[in-house]
Amino acid sequence: MADFHVIAGHGERLDKPMVNTIGMADLFTCLKLGARDFWEKPSHYALIAVIYVIAGVVLTIWMNGYHTWPLLYPLVGGFALLGPLAALPLYEVSRRREAGLDTSWSDAFAVLRSPAMPGILAVGALLFVLFTLWLTSAQALYESLFGSSTPRTLAALIAQVTTEPGGATLIIVGTMLGALFALAALALSVVAFPLLLDRDVGAYVAVETSLRVFMRNPLPILAWGVIIGAGLFIASLPLFVGLAIVLPIFGHATWHLYRHTVDTASEIRGMRF
Repeated sequence: MADFHVIAGHGERLDKPMVNTIGMADLFTCLKLGARDFWEKPSHYALIAVIYVIAGVVLTIWMNGYHTWPLLYPLVGGFALLGPLAALPLYEVSRRREAGLDTSWSDAFAVLRSPAMPGILAVGALLFVLFTLWLTSAQALYESLFGSSTPRTLAALIAQVTTEPGGATLIIVGTMLGALFALAALALSVVAFPLLLDRDVGAYVAVETSLRVFMRNPLPILAWGVIIGAGLFIASLPLFVGLAIVLPIFGHATWHLYRHTVDTASEIRGMRF
């Protein structure tokens, strides 16, 4: 029964919330609301995001020490895959703020005591599998073009990609491959984590609801993925320091996107649009 709870959530049946139709204007509304939430207590949320900045700096030092620069682009792109999981404390802040509860930065980590944590970990494991497959595919692509010997510096990698014949292929094919993994992560998790925090529905219903949101609103959700991916990539360039601002805004905005796309006031049995 414990395993079933992870998959199906609390209760004796699979309750699947209905999903709403949104437009492109709703995306900008969510971003505005996310920015508004951030600027109300920017120091609190920036402090949370500093964790990811520190992780990015450590990652850069590690790549320089072990000469794994070819993985720089895949790792930065991996933020788009793991971003929904990384922003989990920010969803909790949004949930608590909406419920009128305390929203100090330490309360963000109350998410660790959420009854939905088993389901959250299950969906997180799914994203981590996608992330691992993406890194493996990116490494295999690089080695197929340039061999197993890697550049010792970032400047050497840039020179290799921009001057050698396989550079253009690496950029084009690598970007297309990354886009496929990002699309899969987006479709599977666009509202999964906020839904799990809001209602302990289990991993299956959370992922299934995300898929229905994507199928109901393909163009807006694709545009949302492009906005998130581009924003995280740009914010990661200056030693990841931009994430201290961008990640909290996107985290809050994703909560509002969940509220726009999922009707949690009603629940039904079986799949329905």
